[in-house]
Amino acid sequence: MPQQPQGLNAVSQALCTLFILLLPFAIAGIALINTGLCRSRSAAHSMMSTLCVVGIAAAAYYVAGFSLEGFAGLPSHSFLIHGREWSWLGAGRWFMRDVPLDGSPASFAALLQMLTVGLAALIPLGAAAERWRLGACCVSTALFAGLTFPMFAHWVWGAGWLGRAGMDFGLGMGFLDAGGSSTIQAVGGLTALSMVWLLGPRRGKFNLEGMPAALPGHNTVLVLFGCLLALVGWMGLNCAGSILFVGAQPGRTVLVSANTLLSAAGGVLAAAAITRYRFGRPDASLSANGWLCGLVASSAGCAFVAPASALLTGLVAGALASFTVAWMESRLGIDDPAGAISVHAIGGIWGVLAVGVSPLAAGIVGNSGPVASTFEPRGQFLVQLVGVATLIGVVLPFTYSLNWLLNRVIPQRIPLQEERQGADLYELGAGAYPEFMTHTDEFSQW
Repeated sequence: MPQQPQGLNAVSQALCTLFILLLPFAIAGIALINTGLCRSRSAAHSMMSTLCVVGIAAAAYYVAGFSLEGFAGLPSHSFLIHGREWSWLGAGRWFMRDVPLDGSPASFAALLQMLTVGLAALIPLGAAAERWRLGACCVSTALFAGLTFPMFAHWVWGAGWLGRAGMDFGLGMGFLDAGGSSTIQAVGGLTALSMVWLLGPRRGKFNLEGMPAALPGHNTVLVLFGCLLALVGWMGLNCAGSILFVGAQPGRTVLVSANTLLSAAGGVLAAAAITRYRFGRPDASLSANGWLCGLVASSAGCAFVAPASALLTGLVAGALASFTVAWMESRLGIDDPAGAISVHAIGGIWGVLAVGVSPLAAGIVGNSGPVASTFEPRGQFLVQLVGVATLIGVVLPFTYSLNWLLNRVIPQRIPLQEERQGADLYELGAGAYPEFMTHTDEFSQW
């Protein structure tokens, strides 16, 4: 595990503030992508749900999430196994009472993650679009932000057992994830998979033989504009995470930003080329998924890998997004309007693994000195693989169980008979584009 910052100088504090202020662009980008890829009759519901989810996530993380996640140097719950200390959860007091908001690394980390937990919570919202009740979505988000997210984030970023695996077990530098390919993206993507399994497909998505029907999104311009906003936010996320969670120096944010951009570029170029080859012309929505998948995959290794590795990571991510969206739909019967599971779960897992197979850039400092004298590639890949196994074997069953129990208490799906009119009318009483639905004749006259 790279060194955690013991304190932030004035330059690092200013940069962290700036980078954190860029995070709402990522949230806005994901919101527009989710909305553009759903049908017009659920567009207002999608944006309204975004505001509620971000608000609920920030409040739940403030109340309980940060106390369970913790930060390096703060109290934690741990126990010994074969003489080794395993830290499993933070042991701080609720309402962030252990963290004075004074510019310390812990305070910046708390502020950053009040936003990133909202970003993560938008991922299942996109996968379950058009059929997830707003009230149930808010309760599910509170559980996600107050329990699921901080549990895994503590293991990686809160001086937990995964992050300390290099120091305690000699596995490379410990689990590496500077910007949250695992903690934010994969955790959110696996929660999205849980919700899709629980809610089932949208009405009319599959025929009686199980063949999927095309239910295209209503606004590609929103989707593509959301991709550009997401790039700005992702640069802020990756740079702030690199400083706070892996101890990167301010000058290294240039490498982080370049890697973020190159990975996104690789993702969109791969997706555009593949869809051009398969369908005869590039597909805009799948290309957008490739761009976003490149951003997702960039986060884990943005502070560690060379630009060439970041570009290659993005190319693979774009290819994965292009093929897995259709494969999940046709082979697994998964109805994911935003492609969130392919982009965030699969893209996040690939980003984590890519760190283990990529040559690391010069200048990384581990727990015992320069990487050149301490780094073992085989050990690094192994600990990255352990992290992926933990995501699939622990986080996925855990988040599925929480939402399964919630569904027994609060039915989470909009009734099928009401789905025909759309989530806007059923949940909000008005559509996003009322003039086009109630005054269509005037638009057809000269």
